[in-house]
This record gives sequence, structure tokens and C-alpha cells, in this order.
Amino acid sequence: MTATLERRLAELTDGAQVSSLTGIQRGLEKESLRINSAGKLAQTPHPVELGAALTHPYITTDYSEALLEFITPVSTSISATLETLETIHRYTYAHIDDELLWGASMPCILEGDASIPVADYGTSNVGTMKTVYRLGLGHRYGRLMQTIAGIHYNFSMPDAYWADAQRADDNSEPLQDYISNRYLGLIRNFQRHSWLLIYLFGASPAVCKSFLRGNAEHNLEAFDEQGKSMHLPWATSLRMGDLGYQSNAQRDLEVCYNNLHKYIDDLCNAITRNHPAYETIGVGTPEARKQLNTGLLQIENEFYSSIRPKRVAASGETSLGALRRGGIEYIEVRCIDVNPYCSVGIDAAQIRFLDIFLLYCLLEDSPACEAPERQLQAENIRRVVNRGREPGLLLQTNAGDTSLQDLAKQLLTDMQSIATSLDQAHQSSDYSATLTDQRGKVVDSTKTPSAMLLEEMKERELPFFRLAMSYSENWAKAFRSNPLEAEAAEVFAKAARDSLARQTEIEATDSVDFNTYVQNYYEQYKTLAKS
Repeated sequence: MTATLERRLAELTDGAQVSSLTGIQRGLEKESLRINSAGKLAQTPHPVELGAALTHPYITTDYSEALLEFITPVSTSISATLETLETIHRYTYAHIDDELLWGASMPCILEGDASIPVADYGTSNVGTMKTVYRLGLGHRYGRLMQTIAGIHYNFSMPDAYWADAQRADDNSEPLQDYISNRYLGLIRNFQRHSWLLIYLFGASPAVCKSFLRGNAEHNLEAFDEQGKSMHLPWATSLRMGDLGYQSNAQRDLEVCYNNLHKYIDDLCNAITRNHPAYETIGVGTPEARKQLNTGLLQIENEFYSSIRPKRVAASGETSLGALRRGGIEYIEVRCIDVNPYCSVGIDAAQIRFLDIFLLYCLLEDSPACEAPERQLQAENIRRVVNRGREPGLLLQTNAGDTSLQDLAKQLLTDMQSIATSLDQAHQSSDYSATLTDQRGKVVDSTKTPSAMLLEEMKERELPFFRLAMSYSENWAKAFRSNPLEAEAAEVFAKAARDSLARQTEIEATDSVDFNTYVQNYYEQYKTLAKS
């Protein structure tokens, strides 16, 4: 433990500040493919009973009409967050007939890009923009990649924490600048150590062969004689590797997390400068747009990163504009696989460890990160994604190669004081217990979800698809056997009705044509780039 971590933790657990440990704010965004009873991607539209994906506060879609995204409101309670997520699942199951929610990150049986319907958000300008953005992703990267599901974990410290922390750090800059810089420090440390999360919680070591349709450039091995499943024997999270949300075009994109203005400028430049390969695709015609622009990025969301700085944007405002206006409000962790062994894809123990991990990243020293270190970090992620459980695996550090086990043990040791402090604040032993569980996974990699999945596929002689389908069916049965009471169901039914009415209202109030709307939207990036 460094002196900075020790001091900041002592201040955080002293007197009135301890309430900040029980006031951590969290939210989950969990994606799930809708599939039919045969295990193929659903071709049905987003159910009207689930409301308008454009405006519903809890139930929307991501890339595809068949890729649902469930959103929990901000909460300081882990149990309440998980209860809300379970309630959304139960409500959804009451309105998708005989369809199921796929319970894994890597997708079900796919039949090529044509079988993946792009999400429809209605006829408004904002809805059309969301759809055209997704069409652009399909043209740029193919639609298959967009069917991969994950869980996003939103994290922020309570407002009351920051003023005291700034005084303790003897910092005199404007408070919001201090907050943004501390969150950027968290992000830099996260990128240094996120390989540990992928090792501990990665749950996508195999994939259905249909996902590789037309892709001969992979290093996966057949898991079974029939070749129905492809895998890597020591893999942890193929979702986070070359098969997942990766972009060759973005590999040379340097995005700086040392300074918020530089971060915004880097992404604005990537959005506003043309990229030759995407110029070849073109934007299409006004009646049939192919993509929003020909930049390296259409919008900032296209930048694939395992963590993002965030602020809630105003209506019509870009995410980068919100950050420039008000600074960082929270961070979004994006490297979490859906765990097939959990009914909602994540459990309380994992959330507690995420809190420990993110607090460690926030409280610890976080020096600036330059290109050589970013390359080192990317290499470590690649190794852990593909070979994370390989005995004796070495990771790169500034001091030379070190075994994953030794690095993981040291990190978990350094986090013990944070777990202890969280336990004291919550009057429990749950945080220390989850830290002990993670130590067990480091000592014995067979306890990791990725190892457990491959072992179960082997023992039950099931390809990846069949095993994931089995768990999806089991969770569907559990949710359907425990429907919501009428009062709770009506809350969601009303939210659905209100969202449909709101979409209709938005569609009726558009005052310019779509091309003008897009042009005006992109003027914001040009203004940001100049400011």
C-alpha cells in the first residue's frame, strides 16, 4: 500500500467521511439477446408491451431489435439494484411469449448478417439517428460482432465525498476540475489493472461456430469433434479480444486520459476527420443513409474502450459536450461478461469486488499514462483474454515480466484494507469474503467462470451453444414461475405506455429534416474541437 492510498483511505474512514463508503452510487446496464425456442436470434420486433426503446427508462435495445438492454436507476444499495434488475427480467418474460433471454455474452446460433435486425427507434430525427448509427456499425464491422452482450457497471462517489477529499489533498483547483481529474486517475489505474477483472470474471472462453461465419482469421481451436464450438483452452473472455468489440481502424487512435480537454479533443478529431475506408462506404442517399459520417468514429460511443468517463447529457447534447460543460459525473465499466451461472448475469459478490477494485483505482497514486505504457497494457489484456489461465503466464510491467499470479496476489493484498473499511462501514464481512473468494481463483484457476464453463462442456459433452441454451432455459423457467404481482407489473406497464406516448410526442415535434438535424448535431463537435 502506497502512502497516498493509506492516507486517503484513513481520511475516508474517519468520522463523517465514512458515510461515503455506504453512499457509493451504482447502476447496471445488462444486455441480453432475445432468442426463439430453437436457440436462434429472434426475428420479431421489440414487443410493444415493453414500450418504446427510444424513451423507456428501464428497457431499451442496443444494436439489434433482438438485443435487449435493461437499465437500473442509480442506487446506493446493491440488493436494491439486483432486485430491480430481477424485476425487469420477470416483467419482460411475461411479454415475450415463448422467446428466451440468452444467458451468455457470446451469442446464440447466428445465420449471418442478414439474420440480425437493426434496432428501430421510430421516425423522429433522434430515433433515425440511432438507427443509422447502427447501420453504420454494420457496414464498418459487420453485424455479427454487434450481437455480443455484456454488462456495464456505472460507479460514482457521493457528492459529499469530494469537498473533504479535495481539502485533504490540499488541492486548490475548481472542485469539478478536481473531481474530473480524480476520475481520470481512476480510469488510468483501471487500465493498468483491468486484466485482473478479466481473469477473475471472464465467462466467454468458447463460442458457437456460427459466430465465425466468413471469418477465417482467428486462432481458435475446435472444442468437439463436430467442430460446433470453438475455443482457446486457457481463454477467459473472448468477448474482450479480437473477436469482440475491437476495431483495426481504431488501433492507431491515441486517446489521452491524462487530461479531460485532451480526451475530448482526441475523440472530436476522430469524429470530424474523414477515414479513407469509410469514405469508400459513403453516407448513402438522404432516403437510404448507410452511416452518419465518414469519420473514424461516427459518434463518441463508437470508440471501443473498457471504461468511459460519463456525464448525463441534456436533450440533443453530445456526450462529449456534456463532459466539456460539466466535467465527469461517473464512470462506466464495460469489460464485464454476462455470467451464465447467475440468473441476471451478475451477483452481489461480484459487485462488491468491483467496488473494492474501483475504490483502489480511485485512492491509489495514478501517474500520467503515455503511449509505451498503453501498449504494455494492451498486450497484458491480450495475454489474459487468450491465455489467462495458462500456468506460469507472465505479464509485462515497467520493471519487467512478472507472473500473473504474483501480480494478482499483490493487488488483492493491497485491496484488503479497502475491503475491511467497507465491511466496517456496512457492519458486515461480505467485502472481505468476496476478496477471499478472488484469492482462491488466483491460486486455483479452475474456480474461475471461464474454467468452469469449459469443464462443464467437457463433462456434459455439450457444445457451447447447448450448454448456454440449457442455462437460458433454466433461468427462463425460474422467472416465469415467479411472475410479478399486479401492482409491480402495472408500474412497468405504465412506464411502457408513457414511453410510447413520449416517442409519439418527439416524432410530432421535429422541426427540421433528418439531414439538417445531423448537420446541426455535428456542428457541436466542430465547436468543441475549436474550444
